[in-house]
Amino acid sequence: MIDFRYHIVSLISVFLALAVGIALGAGPLKETIGDTLTGQVAQLRTEKDALRGELDTANGSLKDAQAFLSAASPQLVGGTLPGRRVAVVLLGKNDQSIVDAITSQLKAAGASVSAQVQVTDTWTSSAKPTFRQTLAAQLTPYLDPAPAQNATVDTQLAEALAQSLTGANPSSPNTLSESAGTVLQTLVKAELITTTADVTAPADAIVVVAGPIATNGAPAATPDPTTVTSAEMEIARSAQARSEGAVIVGGSVKQGLVTDILADNTVSSRLTTVSDGHEVVGQISVPLALNARIGGVNGHYGTGTDLTPIPTTVKLEPVGRTPTPAGSTGSTASSSGATG
Repeated sequence: MIDFRYHIVSLISVFLALAVGIALGAGPLKETIGDTLTGQVAQLRTEKDALRGELDTANGSLKDAQAFLSAASPQLVGGTLPGRRVAVVLLGKNDQSIVDAITSQLKAAGASVSAQVQVTDTWTSSAKPTFRQTLAAQLTPYLDPAPAQNATVDTQLAEALAQSLTGANPSSPNTLSESAGTVLQTLVKAELITTTADVTAPADAIVVVAGPIATNGAPAATPDPTTVTSAEMEIARSAQARSEGAVIVGGSVKQGLVTDILADNTVSSRLTTVSDGHEVVGQISVPLALNARIGGVNGHYGTGTDLTPIPTTVKLEPVGRTPTPAGSTGSTASSSGATG
């Protein structure tokens, strides 16, 4: 009986409290509570409108800055790559408009695009390791210098790609060497790469545009990102080793090749990167960075931490393309020089 009465008293107390709250809310405190809530809502609405205005202003300023940079780019990059032939190598999925913008800046700098090559998924497909190993063995005799005997398949194929784009005919430096042409055709027929047009002239320099790693496709044939970036790293190394200079360009995705290069002190000391290839400022930086790299200056450019905003250019000497008579010795590579 005592427990029952205790519960009754407790329930009465709860309902009494509810009744008092309702009475106050509908009576003396009604206006106060309503006014308070109305004021808070109005304040939040005002703050939201202010933030929207600030965002619109910032976006407008950004568009104005990009428009200014686009208009000024011919003056910024003009003459920085005089007479250079540049091969553009595309890795992963890239927005064609970004690729077109980068090639436009290269041309504005005085360069010509000797090749545009897309590396396909077959390059790293987990379903075709034996195929790639056999192909690499077939290509090695055409490579000079040849990869080390203990070189991985990734290294062998990367060397093949770089040399196929830069190998010049000693007696006719404006044409590909016979070996380079053979290697390039073999890579195309094997569907490891595609080209937008016939490649007839050797490149002096290489720009590697590293897009996001594709995650779709058949699970059995899709390698993990580590495998992809490892293969791409070898392409970047060979691009630098077999040319006057190379630049590795990243986009909006903060992972992949450029991120891996920046994370490795040894690799980053040898390879030049541009981290904002999807922005106008990054696209302008590509020819400027390539100019600096050809001139012997390695750097990492972009808007992130520890990155240099804009490359400092040097004056490059014209490219030397003197034919080498058959049987003579000496370097067959294009000669260049830079003055500060």
